[in-house]
Amino acid sequence: MSTITPQILLRAYAAGIFPMAESAEDNALYWVEPEERGIIPLDGLKVSQSLRKSVRRKSFEIRIDTDFVGVISQCAARTADRKSTWINARIKSLYSQLHKIGCCHSVEAWQDGQLVGGLYGVRIGAVFFGESMFSRVTDASKVALVHLVARLNSGGFKLLDAQFVNPHLERLGAVTMPKAQYHLMMEPLLGLDADFFGFEDDDDPERVLALACPARAMG
Repeated sequence: MSTITPQILLRAYAAGIFPMAESAEDNALYWVEPEERGIIPLDGLKVSQSLRKSVRRKSFEIRIDTDFVGVISQCAARTADRKSTWINARIKSLYSQLHKIGCCHSVEAWQDGQLVGGLYGVRIGAVFFGESMFSRVTDASKVALVHLVARLNSGGFKLLDAQFVNPHLERLGAVTMPKAQYHLMMEPLLGLDADFFGFEDDDDPERVLALACPARAMG
């Protein structure tokens, strides 16, 4: 594959494609354009009662962009439940560069001074392209996702791309749509303005829940 720069990567996202690796050990990258695209509707996040309690208990301190390298490194790490990963050294380098120029962000769950969960993704216009998430403590990545959706809704985002749907994301409300339908939805949103940093209420669980799942915020 020819050299991929952060600018090429952003153009690829705008065209509906993204890179992956076969494994962490394989330095090659290949472009992916799913025939069925996963999204999490920003008005359709499913928050269980137990997850709602975790948010309300403020079990985690939520931080934004304070340890992006830590988040992507943890997403790439092998665990007992994840024997392999598609995040190789080139992926980590490219997305770290995107982070440095302000186009890629991490939502982090901290507990007792330790990074225990989080997620990262690419931002273009009013679209947030979710990349990967990790959890070392129960509910850590899910709470980070709830805070992400609250932040996106507060900032005027219109689409949360999940790339693929797995059972874990499906339980959280992710759905699939045909590639053509995805492009019709996504492309007009790339030129819109949205504010990723306007939300300042991560320490207010009721505000977070009201924004993340307004129809059930009082449940």
